[in-house]
Amino acid sequence: MLLRLLKSKLHMATVTGTNLHYHGSITIPRDLMDAADLREHEAVLVANVATGARGETYVIEGQAGSRQVELNGAIARMAEPGDRVIVLAFALCEPSEADDLEARIVLLDEANVPEGTA
Repeated sequence: MLLRLLKSKLHMATVTGTNLHYHGSITIPRDLMDAADLREHEAVLVANVATGARGETYVIEGQAGSRQVELNGAIARMAEPGDRVIVLAFALCEPSEADDLEARIVLLDEANVPEGTA
């Protein structure tokens, strides 16, 4: 049996743009991907804090330091620039591995700067 556990979380990311006519994904700056242990093309669940809407997509790499978090393709309908979202990635683990998995959680301010950094 496998358990699905939280692996990575970007908490309260501010959506900076949407592009409905793109082939789909969420663009996340490379430095935030690294901070949260997210990989390019990794499946993620995106939750809009204001509306409760949730959708699944995949990560594409944005420019490090840009602080730009953009929803692309159909998931762009889920939020507007300025909305806050939570980005979640999960891992499948054997029960014996579950206790050793530590989720990487990154709390962001309104400018998509991780808490505790300037």
